[in-house]
Amino acid sequence: MPHDDSLILTLVAGFVLAFVLGMLALRFKLSPLVGYLLAGVVVGPFTPGWVADASLASQLAEVGVILLMFGVGLHFSLADLMRVRKIAIPGALVQIAAATLLGWGVGRLMGLGDAEAALMGFSLSVASTVVLLRALEERKAVKTDTGRVAVGWLIVEDLVMVVALVLVPLLAVSGANPDPGAIALKIGGTLLSVGIFVAFMLLVGARALPWLLIRIAHTRSRELFTLGVLAIALGIAYLAYAVFGASFALGAFIAGVVLNGTPLGHNAAERSLPLRDAFAVLFFVSVGMLFDPRVIVEQPGPVAAVLAIIIIGKSAAALAITTAFRMERQGALMVAASLAQIGEFSFILAGVGLKLDIMSRETHDLVLAGALLSIVLNPFVFKLADRFARKGDPAQA
Repeated sequence: MPHDDSLILTLVAGFVLAFVLGMLALRFKLSPLVGYLLAGVVVGPFTPGWVADASLASQLAEVGVILLMFGVGLHFSLADLMRVRKIAIPGALVQIAAATLLGWGVGRLMGLGDAEAALMGFSLSVASTVVLLRALEERKAVKTDTGRVAVGWLIVEDLVMVVALVLVPLLAVSGANPDPGAIALKIGGTLLSVGIFVAFMLLVGARALPWLLIRIAHTRSRELFTLGVLAIALGIAYLAYAVFGASFALGAFIAGVVLNGTPLGHNAAERSLPLRDAFAVLFFVSVGMLFDPRVIVEQPGPVAAVLAIIIIGKSAAALAITTAFRMERQGALMVAASLAQIGEFSFILAGVGLKLDIMSRETHDLVLAGALLSIVLNPFVFKLADRFARKGDPAQA
């Protein structure tokens, strides 16, 4: 195959297979994410047939991560979080801690080191935004009190993961140099540079970006406005990485947060959505390419343990905290069911761990298997939650 055909063939295979398998997933009332991941498995190196260019796919996936994080920032709402903070903040933190602890315990039993086991547990602790919102939309529950709690919970999880993307690379440093003083110095330096970047964005970016968007809007050119929004997202992501030593993902997230507070923030979100969606699909396809499906057959015990943490452990933690805060039974069960899956942040964290040699390929495959199976099973978890809710409601029993 000629090298100069690699990009177009990777894009064609990725988009066409993702579309076909995504449509098929919807026919079976599953999330399209399942189809996108399976598309990556089909063109990956672990299945027979044509294999896509993995290096190109990983670079396209990096753009996908940047635009995903930009989208998270654009939709970040502090006001929404504050309305449900009494349940969402402690609930998300307790659930993350519980899932991380369970994952660490399972990892240690599997013979993993502390850092790898903890990162595996941490990767299992955060739900997929795409899957959760789709499940709530199907039940017309996004604008309900229960929906607001679930979304607020997810916002807290996302914020924790954004911080994690800054700190996780330091685990690699601690593995190479266990000196507490060196680790503390490295953490302090990283947090200081990130703090300077955030301050720069809040002081300079918050004034410059709205002015720039207004100037672009005055051209009355839709394509220039769309291009301007994407240039801002990618440009600030690169600025964060090249100048401040932060990650591309953090830079894109902060850019989204800053634009979210501007008068044209809604337009920016709307204009960037098509390309964000397209590159998000390529991100999921590239994740599928890294997944070796043989792990499900060869390691059924560890896969079952990981799946149990995601579906049972996380749900139990969510149910416990919502019950402790006297949330009504039906709403508590819906929140627990909506969080009984993992997705994009889990892939990002596991990918970072793999790249930094904190996480092995086998552990990475376990996280991906847990994600794929939990997304497939999530509709059934909701049906089970609905059944328990009806049993507990005398009016519907």
